[in-house]
Amino acid sequence: MAALLRNTLWTAAAAVTVVAAVNLLGSASQDGANAPEQLVRLENMAFSPASLTVQRGTKVIWHNLDVVPHTVTAAGAFDSGRIAPGKRWSAAVVHTPGRYDYVCAYHPGMKATLVVQP
Repeated sequence: MAALLRNTLWTAAAAVTVVAAVNLLGSASQDGANAPEQLVRLENMAFSPASLTVQRGTKVIWHNLDVVPHTVTAAGAFDSGRIAPGKRWSAAVVHTPGRYDYVCAYHPGMKATLVVQP
């Protein structure tokens, strides 16, 4: 009887721990594991699309298809650093609604906009 009571208490404690962890960390869609994705291509010295609107929580991936390195730089918001040719960079999951104008720091003529909706 004591063993059954211990197992029952152990199972209940484990369930409470799981519920607390989910409440603290959020669901998979909130942390990016199952977030929708959008791709921005860096090719022909341009971002394509030049304007992208996504819902909050979307994972945005920039893929450099040019033969030269690029950056994805939005002053005060995000900066990819150097993205080598053929490589990708992700803003992980975009949680803050707003408009983000960004450029390639190496090629300031490359400009684009990311709009994050609530």
